[in-house]
Amino acid sequence: MYKKYEMELAGKTLRVDVDRVAKQANGAVLIHYGDTVVLSTATASKEPRDGIDFFPLSVEYNEKMYAVGKIPGGFNKREGKASENAVLTCRVIDRPMRPLFPKDFRNDVTLESLVLSVDPDCRPELTAMLGSAIATSISDIPFDGPCATTQVGLINDHLVFNPSAAQLSVSDLNLTVASTKYKVIMIEAGANQVPEEKMLEAIFEAHKVNQKVIEFIDKIVADCGKEKFSYKSYAVPEELFEDIKTVIPPEQMEEAVFTDDKQTREKNIDAFKDMLKERYADNEEWLGFLGDALYQYQKKTVRKMILKDHKRPDGRALDQIRPLAAEVDIIPRVHGSAMFTRGQTQICDIVTLAPLSESQKIDGLDEYVTEKRYMHHYNFPSYSVGETKVSRGPGRREIGHGALAERALVPVLPDKDEFPYAIRAVSETFESNGSTSMGSTCASCMSLMAAGVPIKAPVAGISCGLVTGETDDDFVLLTDIQGLEDFFGDMDFKVAGTKEGITAIQMDIKIHGLTNEIIKGAIERTRQARFYILDECMLKAIPAPRPEVNEYAPKIQFMTIDPEKIGEVIGQRGKTINSIIEETGVKIDIDDDGNISVSGTDKEGIEKAISIIHSIIDPIEVGKTYEGEVVRIMPFGAFVQLAPNKDGMIHISKLAKERVEKVEDVVNIGDKVRVKVLEVDRMGKISLSLKDAE
Repeated sequence: MYKKYEMELAGKTLRVDVDRVAKQANGAVLIHYGDTVVLSTATASKEPRDGIDFFPLSVEYNEKMYAVGKIPGGFNKREGKASENAVLTCRVIDRPMRPLFPKDFRNDVTLESLVLSVDPDCRPELTAMLGSAIATSISDIPFDGPCATTQVGLINDHLVFNPSAAQLSVSDLNLTVASTKYKVIMIEAGANQVPEEKMLEAIFEAHKVNQKVIEFIDKIVADCGKEKFSYKSYAVPEELFEDIKTVIPPEQMEEAVFTDDKQTREKNIDAFKDMLKERYADNEEWLGFLGDALYQYQKKTVRKMILKDHKRPDGRALDQIRPLAAEVDIIPRVHGSAMFTRGQTQICDIVTLAPLSESQKIDGLDEYVTEKRYMHHYNFPSYSVGETKVSRGPGRREIGHGALAERALVPVLPDKDEFPYAIRAVSETFESNGSTSMGSTCASCMSLMAAGVPIKAPVAGISCGLVTGETDDDFVLLTDIQGLEDFFGDMDFKVAGTKEGITAIQMDIKIHGLTNEIIKGAIERTRQARFYILDECMLKAIPAPRPEVNEYAPKIQFMTIDPEKIGEVIGQRGKTINSIIEETGVKIDIDDDGNISVSGTDKEGIEKAISIIHSIIDPIEVGKTYEGEVVRIMPFGAFVQLAPNKDGMIHISKLAKERVEKVEDVVNIGDKVRVKVLEVDRMGKISLSLKDAE
């Protein structure tokens, strides 16, 4: 008989079934939230993985279309690679849980969540986050949990906890907060320029909700949790540390790492590594720990200097931003481009505009998100960090960074009624040394402005770091962290926003949580830095969006017709609309309601296409003059095409004021003529006159 546990969470029932399914996993729960059902499992290898110096944690979030009563689209009716939403969910599960595993643990661990059923009122992503934490907590895998996660919305200035899909679609905030029993451990947010004070309130209130969930999990663990298994520690031997210090004294390590040039620092460390490899050539055990030992030595050196002496590796003040540079229009012929440089981090962003029909269609579990008008893609090639590696497409990190920059900019985009374009921004990382995602946000904002996208307000982003001591009040915040401070520090707190408020947050930490004081300090630091970047860099490069899209971007005009006349515009097998496209060089999109968008780079072509469409749908008026083409000649007259599928006849007597013996004496096939409509009979036959059109 399985065990069942229940609690009320944000007005809905959360139920956890233990020992019901997947009993061979180290830990497994079938978790129900409303009618949303997710199977979450945690498994670990029996032995550590050899030859690695990191904890091999894998997180999987498997979306199944049967969960919402759908069959996958396309030719292959089986779920394929993970969707973007699934990748982002994996990252949100990974980030709060990874720091809670032992740092010297090298066994493979996999956390897998399978979505079995989706209730639109209960988000499957949140259910999977809770399920993964509970499955790991009750397992025998070493884990310093539990942790819990809460989502927060903001509707009419009121906080809503664990909002439904419908509520999120109208919310000004989509915040996810994970906590341990004592502190906040992860923050992720997209926001519609939410003020810092409101954001802090939402974070702290979510933390309170998490405490109730953790109490619930603690009861489950106390009742059916397994004893944690013993594992082989891969901690660096203390004797090795002491020996390295005799070869490389602390002051020598400080001199090696404290430089503002990444390549110089890496060269210094490589020299140390070569020297130590030679020293320990006959000691295989120590040689296996050498890379980790040298990393730990650098880390302790950097942390000591920052925490005790307030000295950063590149000599900056704690709140100082690296040198900034920005420029726009660096790439010809594209619709918009900009480059943003902050120290040794450099991003080039290119914007492409297209008709709304080019929006991305999304076939997922969320019925409220079926397409995406703004697409932000982020690329991180190996050359940006001086390495060589073949690109195999975007990884989870690149997808996550692109989504973060996208989330930061969506709130300031104009409505599609105001700016009827699909927009794609691509951020190419040219150089990386800390917080390229926030550099991508800055570059993309300027690129959108250069492309003539009338954004509501400019957006900047920056990252704040942290080094902590032995107590909660012993810490140092670092504005604009570079790579070294990210690697050796305790936090990467990214915040993007306008001068009105926050549009996105992503917080990663390596410790067991942040105090309220640290969170408040980081929010304030990033606010000051955003203002500085906007005023001193971005707005000097481009102070406002261009008044028009550039010459290479498509121009779009709209018109609406009677839906019953759509068939006339399209024609049999698309013959009519294709002929218009071929003649004018435009792109035409028609929806079922009769809304037509005509787009192209040639304004005259757009106007001509619209004129042709009008000629098709508008009734022929008696007494009005039209232009047409002679398409057929008979002995008694000539037939003129006024519009596709609308021909009229000029009787031979109406060709000229004088007598005409032969039609070909006046007109020939292919001639463009101006004619007057004399009559449209009840059968729709049109009589024309050439002589009366003058």
